[in-house]
Amino acid sequence: MPSKIRLYFSKELKANLLSNLSAEQSHYIKNVMRLKPGDTISLFNSVNGEWIAKIVSHNKGNTEFKVEKIFKNIKTENNIWLAFSPIKKNPLDVMIQKTTELGVQKFIPILSERTIVKEINNERIKKIIVEASEQSNRISIPKIESLQPLKIFLENFPSNGSLIFCDINSNKSDLKNTLSKKNKGPICVLVGPEGDFSENERQLIIEKKEIFSLSLASNILRAETAAIASVTIVNYHLNLN
Repeated sequence: MPSKIRLYFSKELKANLLSNLSAEQSHYIKNVMRLKPGDTISLFNSVNGEWIAKIVSHNKGNTEFKVEKIFKNIKTENNIWLAFSPIKKNPLDVMIQKTTELGVQKFIPILSERTIVKEINNERIKKIIVEASEQSNRISIPKIESLQPLKIFLENFPSNGSLIFCDINSNKSDLKNTLSKKNKGPICVLVGPEGDFSENERQLIIEKKEIFSLSLASNILRAETAAIASVTIVNYHLNLN
């Protein structure tokens, strides 16, 4: 049986590997969870899958473990991206956490004309992503891109991808048909800033070839609500196929 304690391990995992956890993970295992030598944990990463490991010893500052056997192999997942305008810390944390649980593979922070928060701490976001992945039983760890202007994002978006634009003015209703296509590229949800995109930016977005406008509700939604709702809808339709 796999351990209920799952930890992300960025280095190679393989049978009989003898290695150490990070200082932070070691503290969590030893002092918070009170695990002892002989207890088991689960370790995973996006390359090697999930493995069962046994604690060998608690040393000063780190915990030594030995990998025993593989528990879960890597599997193909929906290639969902989330492009978003940075928002305040607490709602941003919720958005990253929940959409990681929902299976987003890549986060792309973008700057638009009405973006209020113009900086993002990628290292802190990475930590939230890893913790959400550990807790949600997923193996892959989403990537977080550097902050980039909306125009650059649109210019570099893959030609074989589909862009789902959260737009309250949308009158399209063929999302199911759009997502049923066997596209090889990513499906990216694009969420605007707290003041929404400007009209010039809306025109830039809707001029993209593979664009689908999605209206989530008649009410105006907070950015984090729109992101979570749209990723949920996209995931639902993709999992029907």
